[in-house]
Amino acid sequence: MLSCKLDHVTIVLKGPKFPGNVGSAARCANNMGIDRLSVVGNRDLDREAVLQMATHESKAIVAEIRHFDTLDEALAGFSWVVGTTARTGSGRGPVVTPRQMAEQMTGLSQNNEIALLFGPEDCGLTNDDLRFCQTVVTIPTSGFKSLNLSHAVMVLCYELFIARLAQDKAATAGIAPKLAGSRELEAMYLQLKETLRAIGFLNPENPDYWMMHIRRLLARTTLQAREVKIIRGICRQIEWYGDHKVRPQDPSGGRLMLGRKGLTFRPQARMNTRKME
Repeated sequence: MLSCKLDHVTIVLKGPKFPGNVGSAARCANNMGIDRLSVVGNRDLDREAVLQMATHESKAIVAEIRHFDTLDEALAGFSWVVGTTARTGSGRGPVVTPRQMAEQMTGLSQNNEIALLFGPEDCGLTNDDLRFCQTVVTIPTSGFKSLNLSHAVMVLCYELFIARLAQDKAATAGIAPKLAGSRELEAMYLQLKETLRAIGFLNPENPDYWMMHIRRLLARTTLQAREVKIIRGICRQIEWYGDHKVRPQDPSGGRLMLGRKGLTFRPQARMNTRKME
């Protein structure tokens, strides 16, 4: 199954007005595995303010920001451009949700460079800007449409990242982890059998009967080597506890036994203590 190639995705900001928003956009992109950012116009952004909002972890993205004077120059190297808008209408073309966009980008990102285009904070992308876009996205809201620039960047980047995670998970869904080997399992069952006999859980006359059910139970869990070691460690601890703990005797002198008929009480044979006449 194909997975969205995030290294083929670039965030393109047209005319951002506030350096903090550029830094925050870099931070959002970095969180979602996207490491390329371009800025169109406004070359005079305060670099320190950008870095402050980008944080130390995203300074590499800030250092590699590409600056362009015009939008057509910035988009020249891309095969597919995704534009964003809060305003919809027949003049702005059909729109999709960020999730629908992410699904569409999976196949396109395999052999194509993708641009996610965002407009200025105050007015967004114009109709003329959207003519560069093959896909137009609008972020659904409850009615009030006023997202910060970096928030919009995060929503689209998040959907691309989640789509990639889902595709990666689906691709590996049928692959089983490395399981414990037969020798490991048999050694575990032998130790488990001895431990359960020692604490009186198994009927000493027929211990294999209940061990068969225990084997079937554990077989359904597809035990891995580490899990086998955990079970054997539990057995060792039980054995150690049994060797060092003084266990009270049943006052009646009997013991509880687990057998084919379930949990039963077996009284201890008593000597005849009647006085000799």
